[in-house]
Amino acid sequence: MNMKPLATLRILASAAVASGLLLTGQMACAQTPWPKAQPIRLIAVFPPGGSVDQVARILQVSLQQQLGQVVVVENKGGASGSIGTAAVAAAAPDGYTYGVVFDTHGVNPSLIPSLPFDTKRDLAAVALIGTGAMVLSTHADSPYKTFADVVAAGKAKKGVSYGSIGSGSLGHLAMTLLAHGNQLDLVHVPYRGGGPLMNDAVAGHVPLSIGSVFLAKPHIDSKRLRPLAVTTSKRSPNLPDVPTVAESGFAGFEAPAWWAVIAPAKTPPEIVKRMNEEINAALKSADVASKLAAQGIEVRAGTADAARTFIEAQVDTWARVVKDNAIKAD
Repeated sequence: MNMKPLATLRILASAAVASGLLLTGQMACAQTPWPKAQPIRLIAVFPPGGSVDQVARILQVSLQQQLGQVVVVENKGGASGSIGTAAVAAAAPDGYTYGVVFDTHGVNPSLIPSLPFDTKRDLAAVALIGTGAMVLSTHADSPYKTFADVVAAGKAKKGVSYGSIGSGSLGHLAMTLLAHGNQLDLVHVPYRGGGPLMNDAVAGHVPLSIGSVFLAKPHIDSKRLRPLAVTTSKRSPNLPDVPTVAESGFAGFEAPAWWAVIAPAKTPPEIVKRMNEEINAALKSADVASKLAAQGIEVRAGTADAARTFIEAQVDTWARVVKDNAIKAD
């Protein structure tokens, strides 16, 4: 009996088994469960106490419960959020590091020329958390009773002054966009943060102020400030009687504050998708939604692709405003 064919079959069978074991091993590696037993970092790109920190800590509680893993909030503030964002971009793309960013994330690429990362290339959008209105306000004793009064003064070239939380802030860019497109004479007065801005606004030292609803609402509630208009396309649930800029004669105008979660660019798509789903599940919680609403944030759950499209549109919009008006950071 010729044993060669039998030996050949045995060799082929052994090779097939070995190949199958290799393939199985590769599939097992590819399907390694995430998350493993190690902490997940949420880098809040602003210091403790602000809205970014609050959003990160609200998510932290829900994600820990849902994933059954430790979630750690790490504050890395500075340079309008770009220091913390750089740490996210440089982190291992293994699904264990994320960043919680603010609307400055869409402004920084055009305002800070020496960023150590490319916002579109080096970072992946995971989820859009929500948007919030900014509100243009005036002192309670101001002659500006409505937003139309401000527009009339601006068109009369009276040099209407307004304060924002700083040069290159979203409030500054929104007012610049409004003024540039409608020939309004509006003069920017930059402050170093919301505290100093509100101090001068309630004292009547600056005629107008623009800031988040969360920043201004306590002073609106106390009747020291009068709200004139909000910058979102829809009225703010926190200020339902205050008209939008768009409905006040400037159709299509929209400049929302926003919050999002990002990851290193090469994070596996299946992990980004899973994290997106977990974040959306958290956002559907009534408790989470109410806590975000208290920060002036309206939930905007959606896919990672939708978040990427939104963020890239923000980057492109504000890049044009910064370039067209030669805006520089403080």
